[in-house]
Amino acid sequence: MGIRVGIVGISGFGGGEALRLIASHPSFDLVYAAGEGSAGSRLVDRFPGVPTKLAELVIQKWNPATLPQIDVLFASLPTGTSAEALSLVPKDVKIVDIGGDHRYVDGWTYGLADVWPQQIAGQVRVANPGCFPAATLNALAPLLADKLIEPSNIVIDVKTGISGAGRGGANSQFSYAETNENLQPYGLLKHVHMPEIAKTIEKLSGGSAAGLVFTPHLVPMTRGVLATIYCRGKATTDQCLDAARRFYAERPFIRVTDKPPQTKWTTGSNLAFISYAADPERSLVIAMSVIDNLGKGAAGQAVQNANLICGLPETAGLDGAPIWP
Repeated sequence: MGIRVGIVGISGFGGGEALRLIASHPSFDLVYAAGEGSAGSRLVDRFPGVPTKLAELVIQKWNPATLPQIDVLFASLPTGTSAEALSLVPKDVKIVDIGGDHRYVDGWTYGLADVWPQQIAGQVRVANPGCFPAATLNALAPLLADKLIEPSNIVIDVKTGISGAGRGGANSQFSYAETNENLQPYGLLKHVHMPEIAKTIEKLSGGSAAGLVFTPHLVPMTRGVLATIYCRGKATTDQCLDAARRFYAERPFIRVTDKPPQTKWTTGSNLAFISYAADPERSLVIAMSVIDNLGKGAAGQAVQNANLICGLPETAGLDGAPIWP
C-alpha cells in the first residue's frame, strides 16, 4: 500500500481531473472519494473509464467526521464551502485545497509550485492557486524578480474555457446554449482571483500592485487559459526571455518559448508555456502564458503540490505528454 489518498468533490471538473491523475500515480492509492450529487454511486458508475482497481470504490457523502485513515486529502469544493469542514480534518492529514477558501490564510501555504517549491515541501496545509493566478503569475514572476517591469502598472486580459467555471445545471449561464458561439467578459473589477494575484505580485516584487487591472473572458472551448499581460518597463524581448529561462532553469513544467503560445499545447497536462514581446521605446512589455485550467490551473498543480509535501519526485504522475490536437 502506497500513500493513502482521498478526493472530496470528485463529481466536479477539478475533482474528476484529480481522479484521472491519481489513478495512474506511482505512489498514490485512492481509498476515499466523496461528493454530494454522486454519493452512493460506484466510481465506475460516474466515471465508466476508471481503472478496474478503482471501479468498485463507492463515493461517500462528504463528512470530515467519518473520514477514513488517509495521508493526503484533495479538496475540490466551490469557494466558500470548504473552510469550516476542512478545519475538522485531523492535523496529521495533509490537505491540498483546490478551492479558494485558504489562499493567503494563516496556517496555509500558498501553493504556487513552480515559483516557491522550497516553501511548499513538507507542509501539511497547501492552498492551490486559482487557474488565472496560475497562468498570470508564472509569466510575471521572472519579470518581477529581475525588476524588468513596474508592479503597480499591470493589465491582465485572460481568456478561459468553460470548465474553469465549474459544473452548472441546465439553467446555468455556463451551459452549452449560453456559451457556444459567444464571448463574454465577467467579474469586472472585483473578480475573486484579483486579491490573490495582487498579493503575490507584491510579494514577488516588494512593491505595490495598486494599479492592477484584471479582466477574464469566457470563450466557447472546454479547457484552457490564455493570459495576455500588459506591463510597463524598458526591457527588451530577449531580456524578458532570458530572465524567464534563468528563473525556470530547474523547473520541469514551465516551457519558455519564442513563439506566442497556444492553449492546445497544454491540454491534459501540467505544463505552462510562457513568452514575451517588448518594445523598450514605448516602455511596453507583453507577457503571455497558456495553461490547461484543469491541469496547471487545478488538479495538475494540486498533484504537484502533493508530491512536494510528501517528499516525492515533483513530476510523479505528471510526466505524460499533452493531448495533441
